[in-house]
Amino acid sequence: MGSVIKKRRKRMAKKKHRKLLKKTRIQRRNKA
Repeated sequence: MGSVIKKRRKRMAKKKHRKLLKKTRIQRRNKA
């Protein structure tokens, strides 16, 4: 059961990272 939770956490981290990347991309566009 512990391994399943770890896998789920890794997936959530990836999704959060994608959201952060989208935000940074928009900020870069506004600066340029």
